[in-house]
Amino acid sequence: MLADESRYKLKYTYAEDFGTGYFKYGPITLGEKPRMIPSRGLILRDLPESIKMLIPKSVLERGVVVGDDVTKYLSSIREAARNLRQPLKDGIIRRDDEDAWKIVKELVRFGFSQFYPEVANQPDFRGYYTVIALSALAPDYMRERMMEIHKEVDEEFEGKLIAAVTVIDQPFAVAIAEKAVTCSVIEAGHGNIQVVPISYGPIREGIVALNRGGAEANAITREILKDAGYGDLARDEYVVETVKRQIGLVPRNLKEAIRKAREDPKRFAVKVKIGPLVEIELVEHAWMRFLIGEIIFNPKHEEFTSYIQTGRLVIEDVVVGDMVFYGEMDLAEALIHSVKKTPVEIQEKIVSSIILSGGAFNWQVPPGLEDVACTSTEKIKIMMSEKVPDMAEKLNVRMVKDPQFSVWRGAIIYGYALPSSVKWNDKYKEGWYTWK
Repeated sequence: MLADESRYKLKYTYAEDFGTGYFKYGPITLGEKPRMIPSRGLILRDLPESIKMLIPKSVLERGVVVGDDVTKYLSSIREAARNLRQPLKDGIIRRDDEDAWKIVKELVRFGFSQFYPEVANQPDFRGYYTVIALSALAPDYMRERMMEIHKEVDEEFEGKLIAAVTVIDQPFAVAIAEKAVTCSVIEAGHGNIQVVPISYGPIREGIVALNRGGAEANAITREILKDAGYGDLARDEYVVETVKRQIGLVPRNLKEAIRKAREDPKRFAVKVKIGPLVEIELVEHAWMRFLIGEIIFNPKHEEFTSYIQTGRLVIEDVVVGDMVFYGEMDLAEALIHSVKKTPVEIQEKIVSSIILSGGAFNWQVPPGLEDVACTSTEKIKIMMSEKVPDMAEKLNVRMVKDPQFSVWRGAIIYGYALPSSVKWNDKYKEGWYTWK
C-alpha cells in the first residue's frame, strides 16, 4: 500500500457490522470499540397528530426513526408492536421487505451523520472507505442492495461522504481480527449461529447455520420468569435481556447441574435488581438457570421438550433460499458437519483452532459454581472431546477479546489493508465498489 493511502486510511476507514440484534458502526479513529445501537427502526405510519407534531419534517418525510429517538416517538405499546421492526432475521433481509430496507438505510445515515461533521471540513477528506460486514449466509442481492443504499446516502451528502464500499463476511472479519489463517469461526449472534471453516478465506461449502442464538436464550428466560411467577415482567424485553445476562449459566453437564441445583437450591438462588422498584428472585426455580446457557449449545435435552411441545418455545429447521438453518443440531455436531465438507488435508488444522465470537457466547461463571458451570470455550472443548476423543488434546478453543465488537474490528483492519486499486469483483465478492 502506498504511504499516502496508508495515512489516509488510518483516518478515514469506516466499518459497519449489521447484526440481527445490534448495529455496530464507526471510523477507525474510534480505536477498539465502535458505537452501537439496537438494530431496529420505528416505521412512522398511522401516528396520532400529537406525535407527528413532535417529529421534524425531514424525519417524517423519510418515514423511519432509529437510535435513541425511537423511544421518544413511541406513543403506545400497541403501536410499538406494529411499527417497531428489526430489519434482519437470522442475518438476512428478504428481497421485497421494503420496510426493512428503509430501516437499514436510516441506520446507515444515522451512523455517518455522527461523524461526517467532524471530517467534512478536513482538507484531505475525500470520503470514507466503508466496509459492510454481513452474515456469511447473506445472499448476493443483499450485497447489491447494501451497496446501492450506500450510494443513495452518499448522494444525500452531495457525493462527499463515501469514497468506496466493500463487503466482508462477519466470520471472516473475526478471523482477521484474531490474525487466524486456518481455523473454524463460530459466530453466535442474536438471530443465528454461523459455523464457518476458514483457510485464507471462508470455505463456503462448509458453512453450517443454526436457527438459534441470543433470541432463543431470551425466549427460555421469558418462560422461566413466567414459571417463577413473574409473568408481568416477562413481557418486557429489557427485563428479559437483563435477567438473562445476570442469571444465565452454561452447564458442564446439564443433568448433573440440574441434579445438584435441585438438591441444594439455596446454593444456586439468585436475585436480580432490575430498577429501583423491581427485583426478581429465583430459589426453587434456580435450576432453570442452566437452561438459558444450554439452549445455545444443545437444545435437544428432554428439559426443553415440554416448552417446545406446548408451543412456548420454537426451535426448528428452516430453509432460507438454498440454505438450511438447523434448529436442534448441537454445536459440536455442527462443527463436525462443517469440517467434513472441507478438503481432508486441512481438516485437522481447521478443527483444532476454534474461535468463538458473538454476544451469545458471553457467559460468566459465578464464584463457587465452577464444579457445575463453565465458559463457552470450556463447553465447546467438553462437547468436542466427547464426540471426537482423539482430538481432545489438540483442541485450541478461544474466545475473542470482545465478542460483540470483533466483527467490526476485523472489518476495520480489512478496509485498511485492502488496496484501493482492487476493484469490486462480482465473482469473488471482494474489492472496492465505487460510483464516482
